[in-house]
Amino acid sequence: MLQAYTEAAKLTPSVNSEELNVMDGQLTWIVHIVGAIIKGRQSSSNSSEPQEIIDGELAARIFQLIQVSDTGSHVQRYLQRSKQRLDLAILSFFQNFRKIYVGDQAMHSSKQLYARLSELLGLQDHLMVLNVIVGKIATNLKSYTQSSDVIEQTLNLFQELAAGYMSGKLLLKLDAVNYILGHHTREHFPFLDDFSCSRNRTTFYFTLGRLLFMEDSPVKFKSSMEPLQQVLLSLESTPEGAFRSDGVKFALIGLMRDLRGLATATNIRRTYSLLLDWLYPAHMPLLLRAIGHWADAPEVTTPLLKFVAEFVLNKSQRLTFDCSSPNGILLFREVSKLTVAYGTRILTLPTPSDLYSYKYKGIWIALTILTRALAGNYVNFSVFELYGDPALADALDIALKMSLAIPLVDIMAFRKLARAYFALLEVLCHNHTTVIVNLETSTFAHIVSSLESGLKCLDVGISSQCASAVDSLAVFYFNNITAGEAPTSPSAINMGRHIADCPNLFPEILKTLFEIVLFEDCANQWSLSRPMLSLILINEQIFNDLKAQILTSQAPDQQQQLAGCFDKLMSNISRTLELKNRDKFTQNLTIFRQDFRTK
Repeated sequence: MLQAYTEAAKLTPSVNSEELNVMDGQLTWIVHIVGAIIKGRQSSSNSSEPQEIIDGELAARIFQLIQVSDTGSHVQRYLQRSKQRLDLAILSFFQNFRKIYVGDQAMHSSKQLYARLSELLGLQDHLMVLNVIVGKIATNLKSYTQSSDVIEQTLNLFQELAAGYMSGKLLLKLDAVNYILGHHTREHFPFLDDFSCSRNRTTFYFTLGRLLFMEDSPVKFKSSMEPLQQVLLSLESTPEGAFRSDGVKFALIGLMRDLRGLATATNIRRTYSLLLDWLYPAHMPLLLRAIGHWADAPEVTTPLLKFVAEFVLNKSQRLTFDCSSPNGILLFREVSKLTVAYGTRILTLPTPSDLYSYKYKGIWIALTILTRALAGNYVNFSVFELYGDPALADALDIALKMSLAIPLVDIMAFRKLARAYFALLEVLCHNHTTVIVNLETSTFAHIVSSLESGLKCLDVGISSQCASAVDSLAVFYFNNITAGEAPTSPSAINMGRHIADCPNLFPEILKTLFEIVLFEDCANQWSLSRPMLSLILINEQIFNDLKAQILTSQAPDQQQQLAGCFDKLMSNISRTLELKNRDKFTQNLTIFRQDFRTK
């Protein structure tokens, strides 16, 4: 069959096309079967030399097929589905082969396989095999322009090869990889110009970034960024009148996906600094300009905002700056500008028919950006108020306006929106409590009521975030009003006024918390216990009334036993919110819940 496929490469594509399609299908099955046989080695604990020799002979046939499949008339058949299925099967084979036989450990324990491959094809070690695999990857990326599934699987294979430290180092020794690092343009890889493959660009540049950052070479980074640098310069030089064109639109979408991939690949301070120094301050104004012109086009704003969300995320402490560096403050100022620009425009646009795609999606990504910047621990936010810089106040103001512009029922209906909304509230209540308590009473009450709704959410993450936010507000009230002297600070006075005007806010939340702990199978009891103690200590009369209400709802013969359970709940609990006291209450609550549920 391989011989027949080789002979077919010498014919014109129109000759016996049906026979070629059938041959593609037969070869596809054979390649999948060989891949499955090799994959079966994963479940075998013992190394068998005869099995390695068989694997070597089978793999040699597939490598021979690869040499034929992209030659002669076959190079004109990439649009045919049968040819695409065959290449998908080859990629699946590569995935199975690399897991078993590529890598330092595999090289030493698989000598018989490589000896057989050397005899049959001259492939003496895994570096030569990698060269064949990368060659096929490059061929697919160059040849497939309208098959997103082949491009996706090709890039997944490329990414997984680059993920390992040793395999990544080996890839950098290959000329094909270094060629890709320096020529990642649409002229060399046409799939970059295909809008249907635009999502795959993030994976492509994430992989390139991982390979690029394995070497500590600012010079190589700068030279490798030259293709993107030209795109940036082209967009920045575009006149205002032409910035709303389709060409600019598609260029922006592709660029933002590319930059997001690079940002995702920066996992340490050194690599992040390379990207930051390249983009800031020279190219950051382009993002603001894009928001200004394309705020009503989610196909542009979504990849842009997602790039910024990745760029400000302090994963693995990559955003760590020297004590004399202003970079954290400068980066947040850019975040503030973007958030304000987007929020101001999105709130003034007419209500679309598809609310999520055209409005809510962009808002939740914008809220995520601000949440990550606020919680990143790389900005001293007191600097803004100290020097009269409105960046923080403006960002928080527009974030609250965007949040309050969405009905609570819609927030709870869209899970990603809910996660972003409550994550922001958790950060604001914990780190910027005065911003929340200085709001109007009606707004404050709406936010606290939304936290109560979040506590009832089946998503444990959202429920825990809401519990943390409620605890922060309750601790603020306890420290400034309950346990302190007469409140003198404006924020404490405002907090007291809010609770006086809405006396049922905290009691309703405490009731909700008890109902969840006692009557539901909650997986985050520890998180829920923290605000419960704070709310009890704020006003113990509230707790007594709630206790009486719960007792009366139970059978008369069980009320005395349950009353004893409530007494044990507050056993050895003092009127403080110290960590030791909180932990004791959490222990008591666990016992209380067990006793209550086994009554």
